[in-house]
Amino acid sequence: MNQKLNREQLAEGVFFSSVRDDKFRHNSISVNFIVPLEEETASCTAVIPFLLRRGSKSCPDFTRLEQALCNLYGAALSSDVTRSGEYQILSSSITFVDDQYTLNEEKISGQCAKLLGDMVLEPNITDGAFPEEDFQLERQNLMDTIEAEINEKRTYAINQCMALMNQGTPLAISKYGTVEQAKKLTSQMAAARYAQIVDTARVEIMFVGCGDPTLAKEQFRQLWQDQQRHPRLYTPSPAVERASQVKEGKKEMEIAQSKMVLGFRTGSIQGRQERTAMKLMSALYGGTPFSRLFIHVREKLSLCYYCAARFDAATGIMMVDIGLEKDNKEQAKDEILRQLSLVSQGDFDGEELENTKLAYINSLKSVGDSLAAIESWYLMQILWYEQPASPEEDVEAVRAITREQVIKAAGQVTLDTVYFLTSKEDSHE
Repeated sequence: MNQKLNREQLAEGVFFSSVRDDKFRHNSISVNFIVPLEEETASCTAVIPFLLRRGSKSCPDFTRLEQALCNLYGAALSSDVTRSGEYQILSSSITFVDDQYTLNEEKISGQCAKLLGDMVLEPNITDGAFPEEDFQLERQNLMDTIEAEINEKRTYAINQCMALMNQGTPLAISKYGTVEQAKKLTSQMAAARYAQIVDTARVEIMFVGCGDPTLAKEQFRQLWQDQQRHPRLYTPSPAVERASQVKEGKKEMEIAQSKMVLGFRTGSIQGRQERTAMKLMSALYGGTPFSRLFIHVREKLSLCYYCAARFDAATGIMMVDIGLEKDNKEQAKDEILRQLSLVSQGDFDGEELENTKLAYINSLKSVGDSLAAIESWYLMQILWYEQPASPEEDVEAVRAITREQVIKAAGQVTLDTVYFLTSKEDSHE
């Protein structure tokens, strides 16, 4: 990979970053509005990128929008809402063939940037409202998405544990908000929220691919230079280092397989090195097919169908989620905690640590396999690190982690919350 992040400020609160990799034949540009995740605005914010995807002043309907994309060699638009820690991220992106592969090397990168810029800065808003039909369709899609979350029981249990673990904070809020909020929305409210976002959000524009980002950068510079903005300064809440007591939650549903999620606090993590050590410890503990949890809880003791640990650097939270028979709950929980204690005591050999490093490094090397993965990597680096690192630099950081650092990381971890999702007919006190 020949990736290097280049980054500059185009306007107040607006940044343009580019990463070039010659192995691709396409480029991707995304405009990311980054706003605080707040309960009262979560649903209204979440519907915005999908409304923007439906058209702009210059292409106010799908027919003209798709015709414009066809004229740009089949470029593709997409929109999404994600979250990272206490941030809600609204993404609008366009993927297109690089200029060197067009007929007569036609310069379409600037045109693609202009089309995307019009979509996010000149949306189809008239008299202070999005088109009513578009709004009704996207609001219903949002409500359907929220209601469908419960169908994926593993993800549902993890989200419920996160909400219980962080009651009263932005980390407890869904990136989509709630159905109740969505039902109250109007097209006028969505347009007003859009204006607030353009005025106050941090904006990260990402260009990833084999091409020259200059035309796109200059196009966005022109688009943003006349915007009178008031970017909101926002500092995420300090991470909770330890739990004062273990919280427990339980829900009964019509399910065949019970789910248990354990939420852990990971102490005070200072700097990239300690964060890398915690990631590596989490992988050794429960992040690979040869991890402690997989080998002991699943394979040797047959206490579960799956068992995995994941550390989220943005929140400082480690989650262990497990699918199991209800009667195995206490034994499985005890063994999960026992394995963590053993790691904190250094009860693992050099081969375990080396194999975990190799698996982790392999996952880092896969970042360069797609434009989307590269973009996601660098956007998270920009959000959470003072000095963004490349995947190659992270590989070297992983290699440098010592056994003692892994042991220290495990010793910082404490149980905060246990959430249990089980079947109605099988459950009993």
